[in-house]
Amino acid sequence: MDQGTGTNDSAQYRITIEGMTCLECEHHVTQALLSAGAVDVQASFAHNEAIFATNRTFSWKKAKKALVEAGYHPLNLEEIRGSASNFIPRDGTVYHVHIPGMATPESEKNVRQVLESAGALQVRTDVAQGAVSFRVSANFSWNRAREWLLSAGYTPENIEIEPDRPSRAHFHSHKTYDLLIIGSGSAAFAAAIEAANSGARVAMTEQGVLGGTCVNVGCVPSKSLLRASEVHYMAQSNPFRGLHTQSVDPNWDVVVAEKDRLIAGMRKQKYEDLLAEYHIDFLAGETHFVDRERVCVREQIWDADRYLIATGSKPRIPSIEGLDTVGYWTSATALSMTKRPNHLIVIGSGYIGLELGQLFRNWGSEVTLMQRADTLMPSYDPEVQTAIRDFLQRAGIEVITGLSYQRVIAEGDKKTVYIHDAAVERAIKGDGLLIAAGRLPNTDALNLPAAGVALGPLGEPVVNEYLGTTNPHVYAAGDVTLGPQFVYVAAYEGKLAAKNALGLSTPQALNLRVVPKVTFTRPAIASVGLSEQEAKKQGMAVVSSVLPPEALTRAMVNRETQGLFKLVAEQKTGRLLGAQIVSENAGDVIYAAQLAVQFGLTISDLRDTLAPYLTMAEGLKLTAMAFEQDIKKLSCCAG
Repeated sequence: MDQGTGTNDSAQYRITIEGMTCLECEHHVTQALLSAGAVDVQASFAHNEAIFATNRTFSWKKAKKALVEAGYHPLNLEEIRGSASNFIPRDGTVYHVHIPGMATPESEKNVRQVLESAGALQVRTDVAQGAVSFRVSANFSWNRAREWLLSAGYTPENIEIEPDRPSRAHFHSHKTYDLLIIGSGSAAFAAAIEAANSGARVAMTEQGVLGGTCVNVGCVPSKSLLRASEVHYMAQSNPFRGLHTQSVDPNWDVVVAEKDRLIAGMRKQKYEDLLAEYHIDFLAGETHFVDRERVCVREQIWDADRYLIATGSKPRIPSIEGLDTVGYWTSATALSMTKRPNHLIVIGSGYIGLELGQLFRNWGSEVTLMQRADTLMPSYDPEVQTAIRDFLQRAGIEVITGLSYQRVIAEGDKKTVYIHDAAVERAIKGDGLLIAAGRLPNTDALNLPAAGVALGPLGEPVVNEYLGTTNPHVYAAGDVTLGPQFVYVAAYEGKLAAKNALGLSTPQALNLRVVPKVTFTRPAIASVGLSEQEAKKQGMAVVSSVLPPEALTRAMVNRETQGLFKLVAEQKTGRLLGAQIVSENAGDVIYAAQLAVQFGLTISDLRDTLAPYLTMAEGLKLTAMAFEQDIKKLSCCAG
């Protein structure tokens, strides 16, 4: 090669450069080479070299002059042939590396930090296999990353490089949008923000109220009214002798208006304002597919390169004779009532039925919970189910399980539900009827068969592990898929679906191995991981420990001793597999248990931690200690 003139078109070179001593130097060298027409520059101060490609405009004379003017001394220039060690990674290239020394959560954290400092993106690790995968950014240097890993005590091996994907910031579709999202709840907004941040053109459609179930008729309003009902109940019957609190009948109009005001504010701040913030186009109106690649919104046709179905779910109304002729509430309409029923009948006793049943019981209503299954909350272990039934019954809530529904009739304001309970017909009479019998996907209006999207037995879009449907242009996420019905799961799925749909990273599979679940009763119910029953069904040898709340000082001083803590662990290793909690603040405590399950902590790990005294979270440590000790024989703060 003639170093005095130019270089070969599209060749690759390595240049040795003296004077590079830091990351800032790498930046200066990169800019100097780019100014001379170099492309794909990778500079490494640790190796005193830069690797780059050239095009027709590259001039070695100009490059040498720019480097000298920047304060560096260029030496040898050699042409190289593409190999794994000399590979010039473009934005989007994926590395797979084996790192034998990465065998603990701490070492995994160290490796991740080193790689991210070197410019790696979306680092994924597998501690069990000692493997790490990541996508590179434009300023990534494998030489630098390798040097830093070696300095940290880790020796990378078996490096595999996948061909680069198109840059995430460049979309070449001729369609109007890169991603069109149907729905506007948690999954929809998580996907929209992820896509918009990548430079994609994004639109969102909604036929109802912006924000979906959670903020409008789900999590936010129900927890607001639950808290209000708890304050009202505690004022009437606080557990402390000597305190003389009391309450009068609430002003329902004001309570509901306050709830509505909270919702309106959150809807504006967390949803409406974000549309403009992220330049997301909003298309109001019912949406349906015209064919595999187009949708219709209010009689106008739109096209997009990819679609995301995030329409959520709706209450399922069971098939019971006469039910369609009597008035009833669902979880959505019950939260806007301004009059308390004297006797509320609840058909269904899942987390929605329990929460709303207790809400109205706190206000003073008689409440009857009914369900076909023989046990409440069947995913929990028997002793936990017993604890749940006990606190409901102590609150004065009637619980009927193992029944069959016969018919429902209405006589004026009264409703009667006829059931068979232990083969005996019973008539349950009340002036309020709430249906809380599960959820169905919101897909009726979408015309998914026209899009070539296969449907499951309840009308849900069938998705693969990457949240793709049978139409490669269409993805689905959130409650509409009938997975775990939690807003945080929907948000996770929405973000994942956007990445996979637009190719923002290597395809990532859905991982719902560790999902926390919370029912906001008082005491609250929470769980994560496997129950003892589930672990045994999988053929695992397990041990378990149960701690009653009266063994916990925080519960004693609060005079709130209903419930229990339960931990399930692998017998051989002591690795925590699951936790179930019925106690005050169980929803807050379960996050610590989730981390323990997710990152493979053991019973010993929990026993050896410092748990803050006089908190409900201390129950996790005490339950871990109870595997081998009698907690009753310890002093109150000996944990």
